[in-house]
Amino acid sequence: MDLVYVGGIDGSDEHAKNNLPDIATRWQQRDSSERKRSRITRSFCVPKAEIAAVRRKEGIAAASKINATYHCLDEPDVNLVFDKPTIRKATDLFRRVAPTLLFTHPRHDYMLDHETVHTLARAAAFSYSIPNASELPLVDGSAIPWLYYCDPIEARDPYTGELVEPTTYVDITEQVDRKIEMLVCHASQRDWLRAHHGIDEYVETMKRFGAERGAQIGVQYAEAYVQHRGHPFPHDDLLAHIFG
Repeated sequence: MDLVYVGGIDGSDEHAKNNLPDIATRWQQRDSSERKRSRITRSFCVPKAEIAAVRRKEGIAAASKINATYHCLDEPDVNLVFDKPTIRKATDLFRRVAPTLLFTHPRHDYMLDHETVHTLARAAAFSYSIPNASELPLVDGSAIPWLYYCDPIEARDPYTGELVEPTTYVDITEQVDRKIEMLVCHASQRDWLRAHHGIDEYVETMKRFGAERGAQIGVQYAEAYVQHRGHPFPHDDLLAHIFG
């Protein structure tokens, strides 16, 4: 079975920790005091190509923790759009991978890039196995995969503030340390957040959200998902079958 996660990695945007005045000040100082900060925390002064190369290496390192393969469509932050060239990139990737199980961002998320990733992943999941959807050869057994949406940040719909009601929970208590190992591979973002927020935001936020979902089913840590059950996606809950 081939499993695919389609998404991005970023930090918490909790209002109290998202210091926009500080960011504005640092932008004004980008040619002076900002350059005295450690290179990994001063993204205003580092070329985008260099940041992208670092992030790509970090993604590969994180995937290697579970013997997975990292793929990247090389679309820039805050410029992701649902258009023909990007749809083709996503469809071609799915054509090569032929996923059986797919995880991606929810339809409603705090960042529009995430919502666009959701749409691209859903479109590619539906269409990649159509013979004429791509010029790449069709892998034997290609079919519409099981599709699950991960929690949005704080597990709340950003448009309503309501807690997302999952269709499926997975107890990750025994694997949470491995998840932390993967998360801290994204050192450039983790170190920036530690320098900017003053706490280990990635790890602490992940543990807090995992504990909140875990409490809902009586375990220490859990992940929650919403399964896409629209036609013609599989309707049976594969995760529930695998993890009981």
